[in-house]
Amino acid sequence: MMSDEEFSQWFDALYTRYATDVIRVSYFYLGDRGKAEDVCHDAFVSLFVNRPELEEGGEKAWLLKVALNRCRDIWRSAWMRRVISGSPAFEMIPGPDTVGQHMEKVEIMEAVNSLAPDFREVMILYYYQGYGISEIAQITGMPEGTVSSRLSRGRKRLEAILGDKGGEKA
Repeated sequence: MMSDEEFSQWFDALYTRYATDVIRVSYFYLGDRGKAEDVCHDAFVSLFVNRPELEEGGEKAWLLKVALNRCRDIWRSAWMRRVISGSPAFEMIPGPDTVGQHMEKVEIMEAVNSLAPDFREVMILYYYQGYGISEIAQITGMPEGTVSSRLSRGRKRLEAILGDKGGEKA
């Protein structure tokens, strides 16, 4: 068991090392910087209060797992479905030369956000955060085969969603 001073130093080091990653994953999941920061805060408060026994090297996975669970709770809330789901993903208006790229990014993010949470989560961790299948399995607590399967099925669903939108425009 660590002394209070050792724990404080360990905690500070983890915050410095992983807070940005926790915010980034939460932001991609929720699409709201303020809420992502709140989720990050919640994850680190949970670490501070609960002081779980973590294996060295497993700290990031634990923090991301707590953050993703909190993101799921927020996403499921009636307020989130009513207020956030209908709002645009980006608030800034792009310059004329980037309108096409901006619209494509918005369309892809809307498609990813329309996926069921199980698929959305692995897609965000894999494509937007660059984690490998084994890392995602560790973060989510799923077997690697399940992660692979959800990535494959998520890609197919995204293709169908984006293909349908392309068909509507033609």
